[in-house]
Formats: sequence, C-alpha cells, structure tokens
Amino acid sequence: MKEADQLYKIRHSLAHIMAQAVQDIYPNVKMGFGPPVDNGFYYDFDFGDVKVSEADLKNIEKKMYKIINQKQEFSIFYKPLDQAVEMLEKMGQNYKVEYARELVETGQAENGELSFYQNGPFVDMCEGPHVVQTSEVPIKGFKLDRISGSYWRGDEKRPMLTRIYGLAFETEEELKDYIRRRELAMQRDHRKLGTELELFLIDDEVGSGLPLWLPKGNVIRAELEKWAKEVEFKAGYHQVSTPSITKSELYYRSGHLPYYKESMFPPMALDDNNEYYLRPMNCPHHHKIYGFRPRSYRELPFRLAEYGDMFRYEKHGSLSGLLRVRAMTLNDAHIYCELDQVKDEFKNVIGLYRLYYDKLRLGNFRVRLSLHDPASDKYVKNEDMWLFSEQIVRDILNDAGVSFIEEAGEAAFYGPKMDIQIKNLLGREETVSTCQLDFVMAERFDLEYSAKDGTLKRPYIIHRAPLSTHERMISFLIEFYGGAFPTWMSPVQVLLVPVNEDCMDYCNEIANTLFESEFRVEIDDSSDSFNKKIRKGTTQKIPNIWIIGNEEVSNRSVTWRRYARQQNQLKVDFTSAVEKLQFMRSDRVMDNFDDVEI
Repeated sequence: MKEADQLYKIRHSLAHIMAQAVQDIYPNVKMGFGPPVDNGFYYDFDFGDVKVSEADLKNIEKKMYKIINQKQEFSIFYKPLDQAVEMLEKMGQNYKVEYARELVETGQAENGELSFYQNGPFVDMCEGPHVVQTSEVPIKGFKLDRISGSYWRGDEKRPMLTRIYGLAFETEEELKDYIRRRELAMQRDHRKLGTELELFLIDDEVGSGLPLWLPKGNVIRAELEKWAKEVEFKAGYHQVSTPSITKSELYYRSGHLPYYKESMFPPMALDDNNEYYLRPMNCPHHHKIYGFRPRSYRELPFRLAEYGDMFRYEKHGSLSGLLRVRAMTLNDAHIYCELDQVKDEFKNVIGLYRLYYDKLRLGNFRVRLSLHDPASDKYVKNEDMWLFSEQIVRDILNDAGVSFIEEAGEAAFYGPKMDIQIKNLLGREETVSTCQLDFVMAERFDLEYSAKDGTLKRPYIIHRAPLSTHERMISFLIEFYGGAFPTWMSPVQVLLVPVNEDCMDYCNEIANTLFESEFRVEIDDSSDSFNKKIRKGTTQKIPNIWIIGNEEVSNRSVTWRRYARQQNQLKVDFTSAVEKLQFMRSDRVMDNFDDVEI
C-alpha cells in the first residue's frame, strides 16, 4: 500500500476522523499515534481514569458517520517548533509535544517546521496524505474492530495507552470479504489446529519460540524431508550433517557476527575461554566442507544439502506459533559453481520452487528481487560486484519468464536474492523461502577451484531453501489445508471403523497388512457409536476412513470414505484398495482436494 494510493488516504483520514469522534465524546483524551495499516487504521489514546471498552465502539462509529456526512475538508498548514509546541500544550497533547521536539531535534522536520492537518475543528500533527474531504470516505467500507493496550513508543517503561483498531476498504463488499476471510483464518489458525490435531506444542517451561513436535506433527516434518531428499538426490545434491554449535571465529570470518549478533543467542564461554555460538545459519559450515581439500572445475557445480537446525533469538513480541520461532530446521543447500554455470543452476532452483509449490498447491507465488541499498552500512562495500550480481539475477528471472518486483534494501549482506512471497488467508504477503547469489563468502573463506586453464578461481555460491524451515512451511500448510493433509503426508493415513464386533478379525487383518506395508493405520475399537466414530475421524481430518461391516467381511472389501469428499462413499475390494493407497503414497497424490479421484 503506497502513500499515494486512494485506499491509503482513506485509511489515514479515518484515523483522524476517529480521533475527532473520540475527542468529541471524551474531551480530556490525550492522543498518541494514528497511522493507516494494511487492513485499516488505528489510533492510540490516553483516556486517563475513564474506562473505554469495545462496547463503546458503536457510539464512536455513529459520531464518525456524522463527521463524514459533514463533508469536512482536509487542509495542511505548517508551524515552527516553538509555535507548534505552544499550540499542542494549549490542546493538552503532551505526547504530541514530546514527538514534535524529537522530530525537530533529529532533523526530520523539513526546514524545522512541523506540518498539521485540519478537518473541521480537529487539528493533528501529521505528514498526510489525506482525502480532499470526508465525503470521499466510503461510509459502509469501514468499521471499528477492537481495542487493545499499547505502550507509548512501544516502550514497556512508558505509559500504557488504549489502541482502537478499525478496518477500512474502498467498498462494503471488500470489507465483508475481509471479515469472512479473517473468520476462516481464525478457524484455520495453525496454533489452534496444532493443538486440536496434536501436531506441536510450545511450553513455557521449555521456552517461547521453541516448539516441541508431537508424534503426529513429526510425521509431517519427516514426510516433507523425505520428499525433499528424494528430489535433491535426483538433482545431484550431496547430503551433509554439521554441528549446531561453533566457535565465534567462524562467524567473525563470515561476517555474520557483526551483522546478526542481536539475533543470535548469547555466547557460551568454554575451553580456554573460547566463545561458542548456537548457529543462526548453516552457510559457514558448508563453506568449510567445500574448502577442506582442493577442488577442480570437474567437480562443479558442487551441491551440498542439509536439513540443519538453527537458532535465532527473535524478540519475544515477534514470536508467532511456528511462523516465527527461535529454534528451526531449514531445508538448506549451497551450490558452488563457475560464473558460466550460475544461470543454469539458478534456473534449476527456480524449477525446484515451481515443483514444490505446484505440488503443494500453495497458489501463485510472487517473486521479489531483493537488492542492496548503497547508502546502508548493512552491505559489503563493493558496488561493482553488487550491480554485476544483481543484473545476473535479473537476467535469470527474465529468461525464466518469472515476473518480479524489485526492492532495494532487502538483499542479504553478501549478495542479491530472490524472495518467494505468498499470501496468507488474510491476503497479507509473507516471505516463505529465498534463493541468494553470494559473491563474498568464497573470498572470506578462501574457497577456490582449479579452472580449465590451470588458474585458481573463486566459485560463486548460491544459497537456496525452497521449502523454507519446517516450522514456517508447515504453519502455511496447516492454514491453507485447514489441517487436512493428503494421504502421503497425513499423520494417520487410514482409520478403520468396524460396524460391530463380528468385523474385528477382518479389521485386524487389514490393519496388519497395511502396517507391514508401512502405512500409518488405526482401528477405532472404542465403545462409541458408529456415527460418533465417523464424526471423530472426520474431526481429526483423517484422509481415509474405511468402514468395515458384515457385507465388507463377506466380500473382502472396504467402504471408502474420503475426508475431501465426505458425501461420496465407494465400495472397493481390499486388494484394489491397497493398490490405490500405495499409488497415492508413491505419487504423493494431493487427495486432500476434492477434484482428485481415487
């Protein structure tokens, strides 16, 4: 959402309209910040001793409707700091006074003047932009949403303010659609389903951001890893395993410590006062494997892959279920190649992305070409190599027919990258995985290969992780699938439901046959009624329920009920049923979608 967008202006204007309404109802209120956000707007208020709850939102909304219908015009004016402070103090806006002084003292106020917007009697210190007049705000396109607490300036040592959130869109239909999608997202929240389906847990005694994978959740991890290793084997990758801890010297050499120290766990002082770190990435370990002996051009491209554990000290407030954690396992790999091999290798990686995302039906992903920012100290200082490497990735994406956007300041510190962006159920974009072109680490780790002409050259390095971390990828899959996984990935692949005791011998025979073929199978031999057994299996989102009654025993068949097609039941002879099940597993059929036949 750009500041020039009409929707941005509508949302920003609604923040002011809400603040005016609040000020009309609560004349002594003090105001903090009130920006537009991705799905609407919010404003922070200090109500003093007055208690404001969500029950009061309707009253505030009614006042906002009146303001909008008054067709108030938004106008801008400027004041130097002393006049601005004097005006804000008379208004009793001490939070605004503090921020006004800071803007001028830090040089953020142009010409030392502060801008103010006025609509009707309401005045607020603000940069804008806004709509021309309140009548441009779609009166049915917004609603006040909820109230929460928020510390002033995000500092827990500062006063706690009351934040009122609003939703805002250009049409009533878009607002209703967002609310519908949010309800779906809440139902499918991976934290909620992770508990209900017994996939993972995060325990306070273990620590925030440190997920424990339960047996059922670990099945999903293992199946993703097994699939990736098969794909990587066929693509010529060599699997390696490296330790999750290392001396600090390794990260000083790579440059990660200066750049990422705040995101790393504190060092451990061990033998002879050496400092050791839990690794936040796997790259340096792989560089050491490449460099342990001389390499020839005949070995290139040399592809190393690892499902490596990593640890990052994410701030507590940013932790979110599996989406953002402190302990994670990455589908990681590094490709060491000659310059004239870079394009083909990078294109092959794009092919892996397409294979994985198409198979998992994660929808159309968007590609962001993340570039460096020459003005930032975050990046290695080598402008020529930055421009050269960025153009390589740009050409690769164009040649591969991949549409992309470019964004400066999002590159890795050692090179440009291709970020894969997908939208969650709320339509918010998230970075799922990445592919980076590295022109720095070969020099830092003194990595070489003997070229055809006998000279020693530095390899280029491609960093790639198409399936992201187990944690992040599975959080997306849980929410996109609503917890209903395909047979090949499902924790329980088949549930056998006997109609009566006379069917148990045949059920046990089926279960043993499937178990011998390494299928994950369960029998519901509880005392529950038949309907309750079916309902339980459906609630657990088991992809295949095989009903066994007297007729099935006589015919040596099963009545097959699929989660994705609950209204359809098929009677299949047992031998054919096992064959179909084996095909669904071996071909990794996405039978959790109702357009798939069995």
